[in-house]
Amino acid sequence: MSSQESEELARTPDSPGPAAPGPPGPVDVEQAEAALVEHYPRLVRIAYLVLPPSLGRNRRVLTAHALVQRSLPRRRASGAGAGAVPGARRADEDAVDPGYAFVRGEVLRQALVAGLPLRRRALPRRAQFPPLLPTVWGLRVFPRAGGADELALDQRLSALSGPARAAYVLRGLERQGDPEVLRVLGAAGVADPKGALAEADGVEAQYVLLESPEFDPCSLQARPTDLMRRRQHGRAALVAAVAVAVCGALLGLPGDGWGRNGAAAPSYARNPAAEAALDPGGLKRVGTADWRISTRTDFSVWPVRGGLAEDRALLRRALAVWARPGPAVRASATPGTPPGPPMGSPQLLFAGEVDANRVVIFHDGLRVVRYAEPVGDASGVALDFARTDGADAVGSAALVVSRAGGNVRYLTAPWVREAAVRDLLLPGKAPRVLTRDAAGVTEPIPSPVTAASCTRWSALQLRDGSGTRLLTDLGELAPARLTAGPPDRPADVTGAAALGQWARIACRLPALSSHGVRTVNSWAYATQRLPEGAGRAEWWCARAETWRGTGSRSLALFGAPGATGPAAPAARSEGTPACGPKDPRVLAGVVWQARSGQWYVLAAGSKDFASLTLSGGVKAREEGPLLAVKAAAGSRADLTGTLDDGRRVGALR
Repeated sequence: MSSQESEELARTPDSPGPAAPGPPGPVDVEQAEAALVEHYPRLVRIAYLVLPPSLGRNRRVLTAHALVQRSLPRRRASGAGAGAVPGARRADEDAVDPGYAFVRGEVLRQALVAGLPLRRRALPRRAQFPPLLPTVWGLRVFPRAGGADELALDQRLSALSGPARAAYVLRGLERQGDPEVLRVLGAAGVADPKGALAEADGVEAQYVLLESPEFDPCSLQARPTDLMRRRQHGRAALVAAVAVAVCGALLGLPGDGWGRNGAAAPSYARNPAAEAALDPGGLKRVGTADWRISTRTDFSVWPVRGGLAEDRALLRRALAVWARPGPAVRASATPGTPPGPPMGSPQLLFAGEVDANRVVIFHDGLRVVRYAEPVGDASGVALDFARTDGADAVGSAALVVSRAGGNVRYLTAPWVREAAVRDLLLPGKAPRVLTRDAAGVTEPIPSPVTAASCTRWSALQLRDGSGTRLLTDLGELAPARLTAGPPDRPADVTGAAALGQWARIACRLPALSSHGVRTVNSWAYATQRLPEGAGRAEWWCARAETWRGTGSRSLALFGAPGATGPAAPAARSEGTPACGPKDPRVLAGVVWQARSGQWYVLAAGSKDFASLTLSGGVKAREEGPLLAVKAAAGSRADLTGTLDDGRRVGALR
């Protein structure tokens, strides 16, 4: 890490250290189990990095845990032949820990086997099957997203063979020299250790990134599985169970069978209201000029647009798929959005052909629903849901109408007078005006959420009768509005100061994508003079508010003086009011290294903090909202602040 970069106060556990030469002694089950429990997070990280990325992040996480958990020796004790891999030398020990060496060797061997392709004539091995335990039902789990550097490293590692990935991990994570790497690979069953080591040389040595949360399968995020498919399977199972129960009950009942159910129709009866919602003739259509005289300015006054607005066959297919999506439909929904059938006849916003797809967009007061089918192909149908209740004139200014080839097109509101694209990373560059067709669809612009690296960030700039707004694509139907300023007084991003601020923050927006984000506000809450005359650092807080109201996220960011790249993340929090309109204050800290090599703990809070206190590995107290104290490398500390009214508040983590 350079002297101008920061790192989070919360560090990963210490590694077992570099390996010592020589094979381990006999390994007992209790000894191996103790090593596995002590170094479990690190062993799982090794397995996750060596496993092939083609497994997918969810299966890769579960397989990594399964491999480590079944790496204990089968017998009471094993000689050097059973665990003939170099042991790991702890920083505070002189002897090799044969338990850790044995378990690590087993983890490597199984991870390499798991990456082998299944062959017809070869008997499959246990590591090649999906793990029985641990098992997660109804959720997909995956590590927290890192930055562009971690993503680039993961892509480069995915191009390597399994043995080459193992060699890179042993070098970088276990800090082993080449002779020890060759010995470990040979003991793990690699046929050509030297070739694996030579292949690993082709990847740039960014070993510090291996400690990133991007590669930590013990600190996970959870998302739902395919809810529509799961619901269909659940309904099918429920219908089958009900049918069996009904048949059994009818066979056992005398006389006329079931009793009365009051005024309810039989379960197989056709519902007129539900059928009316699927009739293209019942769709609500708003006139072209209705928004000019309406007291509301939102999706409810969008006029019908698009060249296929009168294609009843297309509209009927779209409504039918919305009500009953088949197993081949790719369905998605932002968090908190119910993906159920229409609640009455919806409003038609758009129907037209865009980028070789027929696209239909509906609005039912709570949700915007996008249906897309390829032209001339019945397969590949997509159905997207996004919650948009409570949208105002800015929140309903644009919708994503198409994604193709890494680009995105927007459908703009009728009150938008001008659309342009601005690169957030170049605040001094003037925006480029976007052309729009008669339906209000823009020309394609690069989507930042699909880019492999953060070299530019294309944001949509819209001008209406009351001002200029800045929106960005975060992978959802409704783009998120960007603002700047104190949480209780956010303003649109128009001035040079706000644009310069977003130039340092934009590359951190992927941490907020696919989360149902409505707005993201950035706030420069503190400026701090650094020790040793290193200049003045900036502290920012970026807070994302969601359409559903809950699940807001706050990011504390540290900007070193003279740097031009993305600001360094200092802390992240979800579901807290900090840095928001209900609690407009924030406190965060980082560990920073000066050019002299001396480490410092830096902390900054908003102006209503009277004092800051460090405890734990570093103890200090400073009056006011800023703190800078010397610390040893690798120090960890707890940061708290005292407000002007005497209340104590913890820092974001």
